Amino acid sequence: MKKGQRTSVVLFVALITITVGIDSNNNKNGGGSRIFVGALTEAQCKAERNDLVQDCKPVVARMPSSPLCCQRIRGAHVECVCPVITPKLAPLIDINYAISVIQGCGRRVPRHYKCGNRLD
Repeated sequence: MKKGQRTSVVLFVALITITVGIDSNNNKNGGGSRIFVGALTEAQCKAERNDLVQDCKPVVARMPSSPLCCQRIRGAHVECVCPVITPKLAPLIDINYAISVIQGCGRRVPRHYKCGNRLD
């Protein structure tokens, strides 16, 4: 993967994670997704982020999200994805686009919800 593509994928993960919402227990299983119960380990969080990036790559190019991508978005755990949002990354995210993708996948986006890592 080229550096520009990698940056786009990281930005997409950030875009999804910043608006993923409080209802992180809204997991739906189907099609072999990983569903973790209870507190997740760092390895489980990394696997979840990797799955999200892999299955949602076309959305970076503003293509429609696939059913599998939507499944990943609906099952994303806030505690796994919010820490990757740094103060430098947050301004690069198109919040309106992120909200439309997430809502299009059937996940609620709470008003004024913020997600991110205060450390840079």
